[in-house]
Amino acid sequence: MNRQHYKVIFFLPFYLFTFLPLSAQFRLNFGTDSPLRKLQIAEMAITNMYVDSVDEQRLVEDGIRGMLEKMDPHSSYTTAKETKSMTESLNGSFEGIGVQFNIQADTLLVIQPVTNGPSEKVGIVAGDRIVTVNDTAIAGVKMSREDIMRRLRGPKGTKVRLGIVRRGIAGIQTFVVTRAKIPVKTVDGYYMIRPSVGYIRIGSFGATTYDEFMTCVKDLQARGMHDLILDLQENGGGYLQAAVQIANEFLQKNDLIVYTEGRKVSRQEYRAEGNGKLLTGKVIVLINEFSASAAEIVTGAIQDQDRGTVVGRRSFGKGLVQRPVDFPDGSMMRLTIAHYYTPSGRCIQKPYTKGDKQDYENELDERYKHGELYSADSIHFSDSLKYKTLRRHRTVYGGGGVMPDFFVPLDTTQYTRLHRQLAAKSIVINADLKYVDTHRKELKAKYPTFDGFLTGFDVPQSLIDEILAEGKKQKVEPKDEAELQQTLPYLKAQIKALVARDLWDMSEYFQVMNEQNHIVQRALRVLGK
Repeated sequence: MNRQHYKVIFFLPFYLFTFLPLSAQFRLNFGTDSPLRKLQIAEMAITNMYVDSVDEQRLVEDGIRGMLEKMDPHSSYTTAKETKSMTESLNGSFEGIGVQFNIQADTLLVIQPVTNGPSEKVGIVAGDRIVTVNDTAIAGVKMSREDIMRRLRGPKGTKVRLGIVRRGIAGIQTFVVTRAKIPVKTVDGYYMIRPSVGYIRIGSFGATTYDEFMTCVKDLQARGMHDLILDLQENGGGYLQAAVQIANEFLQKNDLIVYTEGRKVSRQEYRAEGNGKLLTGKVIVLINEFSASAAEIVTGAIQDQDRGTVVGRRSFGKGLVQRPVDFPDGSMMRLTIAHYYTPSGRCIQKPYTKGDKQDYENELDERYKHGELYSADSIHFSDSLKYKTLRRHRTVYGGGGVMPDFFVPLDTTQYTRLHRQLAAKSIVINADLKYVDTHRKELKAKYPTFDGFLTGFDVPQSLIDEILAEGKKQKVEPKDEAELQQTLPYLKAQIKALVARDLWDMSEYFQVMNEQNHIVQRALRVLGK
């Protein structure tokens, strides 16, 4: 599925952050034999004697990166700017004007203003085009997305003047927006997928994830939820503490959730308090090859404690814990300090060679080549990696991700070559944006509720024809009639889901797409629903 979400955030994938105390204070030893002294002399010599001018800040940063490159694949360094961008999604908010947007035809198109956000409060609505920011044109000038975001964002309480073009109104309207803290949601969507069965999809584990999750649980339980499908597909991880909080809701008092241990970090256990709101009812956890880190902690805890069933494909296999080390200038080093282990004792970190990130990053491609994504029979674990779950004593495996209880192969017949290319060239998403922008009022009038839209809306053939015509223009065509017919059902479902998202939100998007998602559908069969 082409995951076209419109959260205006950056997400740092596959990191597990924790704030474990260091077992010893750092002490700088500047003795004559100290490696630190050697490093200092080298830096001073280059700065003061090198033939050309050097950027001392860059020199130090490159030195830090050089050290980390020889370690594990997840220790890393980021500049102050990179750190701010990558951690906003985990910290739960950023400061700006509060709109979800996309760039269409070199113009910023508002998809949705954030509910109760500063833009909505001054009257900005979905479909508006922001053409100027503080009298500087941002439309028709080929400005990068990053430059546009930099102009829109700013400290809380500051004002920004927006020039807006609105369909049906001549000229440019001016709105003055007072920037504010904008919440960043980590729960992508939730709804009642079947009578008595709730569905919650968590996109990452951040500072606000637990509160968001519990709000969803409370709402779904009020609607009669007894069983839950917890969707962690493509969840790249985040904060360990958030994962522990979520897992706690499912497990009995004193059940082990996860433990961490490293060379300089003694074993630390995280156990359930027994006060969760989801101690009864069936639980299905959905994962795929992009589920990592904190997502694997939750999955591993539920699987090892025999609290629920895991459906999907083998997860990424990230079992390393990073400790953030903040520098005074706002930059950050994330240093791996420990492994984490699931309750049965599994370390699910996949193998790696220190200093060889290329092979590590290509591992998912190797799974594809070896046929693992299409057949569970292609996955082989040695006997040394066998573990037993704690209650039912089922066999589970360590050494490279969480293996699901029910394997669901990747279906290339559903997501065809034609569809992949149409999506990759943004032909599908651009057609959706144009269609909703043109027909928003009539769609809202005809379908005042999502339920009516879900049962009554069919993607018009004219929109399909437009997509295929644009594809032909960009040399993306079906190789034969069979491929076209194979493409159409999923293509129509995706367009319908995108229209639903633009008219409502992401919960409605998943409500449409999940009826085509084979992992979700297998979960429903496992539940007997």
